[in-house]
Amino acid sequence: MTSHFLHVADRADEALDPAAALAFVSAPGFGGIAMFVGRVRDLNHGREVAGISYDVYEPLALARFAEIAEQAQREAGPRLRCYIAHAKGRLAVGELAVVIAAGTPHRDEAFRACRLMIEAVKHSTPIWKQEHYVDGDSQWSEGCSLCDAPAAQGSSMHDHARDHDHAGARR
Repeated sequence: MTSHFLHVADRADEALDPAAALAFVSAPGFGGIAMFVGRVRDLNHGREVAGISYDVYEPLALARFAEIAEQAQREAGPRLRCYIAHAKGRLAVGELAVVIAAGTPHRDEAFRACRLMIEAVKHSTPIWKQEHYVDGDSQWSEGCSLCDAPAAQGSSMHDHARDHDHAGARR
């Protein structure tokens, strides 16, 4: 069985499925499973959101997902199973935009791998987000995609946790 599931889901054809992620990363010897599920929220920067459109350059996104999964596996160990799926197309408030999951023998590796994967997807994958507002306006989000690519690509799971802790303290 392969240890990585990497997917871009076209919302015109399918929805993301957290149960499929859980099933993929589960194994009899795994005591740790961590999952991140991101969904479209109804308010962003004080504006009421009606929905989001994601534009994804799939070949590059899938290649980047593979690099992210391989990095997580190098750090968490060979028994890690990774699931990375992101939606593309138009999503309504409440719909799922991303599902990331990690399964390992122990919880610490699962938590760290899951965190590494979602941060790397957000910061270094060619995915662009356009927010559609209740007032009829829309705008492309400045978001994270590619903004911190060198930091996200070269850091370890330990670095991500440390950097996040320090970033949170500055707010």
